[in-house]
Amino acid sequence: MEMSMQLNCKTVFPYRGGYICSPCKAGWGVSFVRASADFSRKRQQKKVSVARTKGTSGKGFVPSKKNTRMKKGDTLTSVVSEVSGGDKKQTVEVNVDDTDKEGELEFSQEEKFEAVDRIDENVGDVGDLSLLDETVGELSLLDESNQATISVFDEDVEVLESWKEEFPYNGGVGIVEDSSEEGLLESAEIDENVKDTDTDGDITEEAVEESSSADDDRINEEAAGLLKLELEANQRRQEIERIAEEKLSQGIKLFVYPPVVKPDQDIELFLNKNLSTLSEEPDILIMGAFNDWKWKSFSIRLNKLHLKGDWWSCQLYVPKEAYKVDFVFFNGQNVYDNNDQKDFCIPVDGGMDALAFEDFLLEEKRKELEELARAQAERERQAEEQRRIEADRAAKEEDRARAKAEIGKMRETLPQLLKNAVKSVDNVWHIEPSEFKGKDLIRLYYNRSSGPLANANEIWIHGGHNNWKYGLSIVERLVKSVLKGGEWWYADVVVPDQALVLDWVFADGPPKKAVVYDNNRKQDFHAIVPGAIPDEQYWVEEEQLIYRKFQEERRLREDAIRAKAEKTAQMKAETKERTLKGFLLSQKHIVFTDPLDVQAGSTVTIFYNPSNTNLNGKPEVWFRCSFNRWSHRNGPLPPQRMLPAENGTHVKASFKVPLDAYMMDFVFSESEHGGVFDNKFGMDYHIPVFGSIAKEPPLHIIHIAVEMAPIAKVGGLGDVVTSLSRAVQDLNHNVDIILPKYDCLNLSNVKDFDYHKSYSWGGTEIKVWHGKVEGLSVYFLEPQNGFFQVGCVYGRGNDGERFGFFCHAALEFLLQNGFHPDIIHCHDWSSAPVAWLFKDNYAHYGLSKARVVFTIHNLEFGAHSIGKAMAYADKATTVSPTYSREIAGNPVIAPHLHKFHGIINGIDPDIWDPYNDKFIPVSYSSENVVEGKRASKETLQQRLSLKKADLPLVGIITRLTHQKGIHLIKHAIWRTLERGGQVVLLGSAPDPRIQNDFVNLANELHSAHHDRARLCLAYDEPLSHLIYAGADFILVPSIFEPCGLTQLTAMRYGSIPVVRKTGGLYDTVFDVDHDKDRAQAQGLEPNGFSFDGADTGGVDYALNRAISAWYEGRDWFNSLCKRVMEQDWSWNRPALDYLELYHAARKAE
Repeated sequence: MEMSMQLNCKTVFPYRGGYICSPCKAGWGVSFVRASADFSRKRQQKKVSVARTKGTSGKGFVPSKKNTRMKKGDTLTSVVSEVSGGDKKQTVEVNVDDTDKEGELEFSQEEKFEAVDRIDENVGDVGDLSLLDETVGELSLLDESNQATISVFDEDVEVLESWKEEFPYNGGVGIVEDSSEEGLLESAEIDENVKDTDTDGDITEEAVEESSSADDDRINEEAAGLLKLELEANQRRQEIERIAEEKLSQGIKLFVYPPVVKPDQDIELFLNKNLSTLSEEPDILIMGAFNDWKWKSFSIRLNKLHLKGDWWSCQLYVPKEAYKVDFVFFNGQNVYDNNDQKDFCIPVDGGMDALAFEDFLLEEKRKELEELARAQAERERQAEEQRRIEADRAAKEEDRARAKAEIGKMRETLPQLLKNAVKSVDNVWHIEPSEFKGKDLIRLYYNRSSGPLANANEIWIHGGHNNWKYGLSIVERLVKSVLKGGEWWYADVVVPDQALVLDWVFADGPPKKAVVYDNNRKQDFHAIVPGAIPDEQYWVEEEQLIYRKFQEERRLREDAIRAKAEKTAQMKAETKERTLKGFLLSQKHIVFTDPLDVQAGSTVTIFYNPSNTNLNGKPEVWFRCSFNRWSHRNGPLPPQRMLPAENGTHVKASFKVPLDAYMMDFVFSESEHGGVFDNKFGMDYHIPVFGSIAKEPPLHIIHIAVEMAPIAKVGGLGDVVTSLSRAVQDLNHNVDIILPKYDCLNLSNVKDFDYHKSYSWGGTEIKVWHGKVEGLSVYFLEPQNGFFQVGCVYGRGNDGERFGFFCHAALEFLLQNGFHPDIIHCHDWSSAPVAWLFKDNYAHYGLSKARVVFTIHNLEFGAHSIGKAMAYADKATTVSPTYSREIAGNPVIAPHLHKFHGIINGIDPDIWDPYNDKFIPVSYSSENVVEGKRASKETLQQRLSLKKADLPLVGIITRLTHQKGIHLIKHAIWRTLERGGQVVLLGSAPDPRIQNDFVNLANELHSAHHDRARLCLAYDEPLSHLIYAGADFILVPSIFEPCGLTQLTAMRYGSIPVVRKTGGLYDTVFDVDHDKDRAQAQGLEPNGFSFDGADTGGVDYALNRAISAWYEGRDWFNSLCKRVMEQDWSWNRPALDYLELYHAARKAE
């Protein structure tokens, strides 16, 4: 029986990113292509066009060797279809096995389908893709019984193979061959309209039906879409051919399609090889990137095209971030066509501009840095964990070894221990029962009348075991025995486990409260534990107990150290944060920002008060800003006219901070074009930017000095050199120090001290040594002329010659060793020659990058040298703003005020730290300042044999010179004693007459007020720490004081300064009664007591108010102690000021 059978199959259509499948109805014809399909029906075949895909690939389709099955439908035994096309013929054998799953139709493994390009004769030049030898013929169905056939007839299809001849440019369309198991024919289904079969296995006519009209509509819609795509592809081909001919006629060797390049788009780039320098090369490649070669590089091989002229092309994806395509052509080796060394470029329309792309790159960089930081943090965490594991393993081994050693000692001493121990002593003590062992309850009797406790009201036993190995483990109060009568007392005691011998003494009170002891004439009491027999198991268990004890002690110790370190780091961070906030607010009367913390990538508003500057009264104020020390890649922002702010006194301007800004730099002017400027007296205004993806490049600063704490310290100069260097280094800058190698150096504080090299200068060999001091890199110069082998720093008759030689030798060392510092910082008269020697001999001969900064620590010495250095230095400083004003009229200073600045000194918070000070009894911070200072005062009173009482204590720590106001010191001592207080003085006088004067005063005070006054007339470092911590007040009545560190250290320890208003004392101490506004202007609160004048009335005025405050308002006074401890007088703020000065020096001509 012959019937028509209609089968449904699926055809694959292209879409961006892959393929989709859609059902189609065909007699048995199926097109396996990427961009088109053949729709054969029982009517005239429709021919459609498709868009050509990019690139080329092999044509054709080869089914998998595995059988492809058609599901659904009834069981068939065998189907044979004859497929014809032109004069070619191919047989497709389709077998359906009754034993297979119901409705599965199987292709034989031998069959292959091949897809080719073709032109439909009815559409003209519209291209189509179809199956070679498309199905035309007869489908024969062979039944097992009668071999009946079913024939499916399709319309004739012509296959044209002249594609390339008629259309030489294929537009990049390729035919995709899919040999996957499923293939593009993912499923071919027998139409479910085949309803039934007869009992003989024949298919009835009712079983074959037409597909629904909905399927027809969908097919038509898909066909229309494909037709549109094919038309567009054909239009593209024609447009490219036209452009290629036009460019060829114009002699232009390059074009791109589409002509307008947009981001996130595929383009095709065309090169005419004949017009290129690569005309003789067999291979052509393109090498390029985007956005001025900054983004996503690429290298692609070009393919020859069948266009008129020798055109080659490649496809390229333009990313969405692109604003330009940059490229050159080359032969894959060393022959290039680079547009006459100008490179080729194509603008991208509608995408990012260059600035937006830079911001995009910065954001990408930020993400990269964050990821790197996370990865680094994880590596550090893992490394730290590994170190912890290794340290723990080593600690366990050490504790086991210690425990083993302890057991060894115990076994050695046990015989003697047992020999000394007894079961009882007649008429002194005994134990009941006489036989006992560890963990037993025993009763220990003691005859009170047998020893020094005969008259005691209470009797206590303080005991341990095994020669007090585990400390105090037994504490019991004895009671009088009624049964025994007399003076017998007893206590019930539990024998410690593992005890071999009990050890004890008797006392008249519990531990820490007892006064009288009976300790068996200093031999203690010892009793054998009869039931304890120390066999090998005992020693094993004892060793394990000792090991566990060591482990617990170690854990507690390490936990305490860790907690203290974390607390210290937290306090440091909080202090730095407060200091930075104070730094940002320090100019609030002139300028501030909203928000206060400027973040990279944010919009900021700046407020400026011209009434406090030289722009006061100007009708306009213009804001001029850039970033990163005026070196930002985008240059300065356009001048911006500032608008009135809401408060009426300020003007404001808003702007965007770049993501790579780490510093905001700005000045103000009276007009857009300049005129009068407010540039902060040549320093410019600078505000740090947080969260930048860029880091400030480090400066290289070299200090040339003759003092350095703690290895060669004479005065405050040594402290400044070390502490300032450390603070600047902590801000991620590079610091070196050059110092003479004195024979009196304290080398115990130098780490990694090694010989570095030798060089010659001035006819003298100079040996150079290197080491680390307080974490700083130090070079020690040792000239072989003996200049520094004299046993001291100062005090020789030729100090000027010695230090002049050192300064010249230091500069020569820098030159000969290739140093290129940004800043050379010299100090006081002793290294002042560096300034003029550098400018005269080295500034133009190898060290031209450097600028010289000179600091005056004390103008009292070497005024001539200081004046000469002032003339040559790029910037000069002294150690406090007030001192700079006090000496501004000096003839060596006055001509150079334009470059002279006062920057307050700081103290080293690691050296002066009450929370980690080993010289005081109790660590404390501002949170427990009252308890900490009380403990220190009691210890100080005990050490100096002063009355242990709660009295106001005034401390004085100073060199005894006229500069320090020694006449005021003497008066203050007597005034304090009159007010009922205590006085402790620590200091010495370089002048023997002054020293003898204070020796006599000490004798007088120690005689008349031995319990309230103590003068210690020799330097004692540990005692100085204890005085700072234990005193309520620290007196500093200096006649002049360039800076002063004593008052700063006092506040660090919660002691209240009482000072004379001069120099740095005035800049750091704000009187609680008179300086509230002045303190507020500095972002501070009042912190002490001060006085004017240099007479006794002045010191009385300040000291009386201080002592009265202590007596009359202890709660207020304690809060004042807490307040001053929380103020930051470290180098945190001065280091920022010095960095500003260093940068200003680098700008100086």
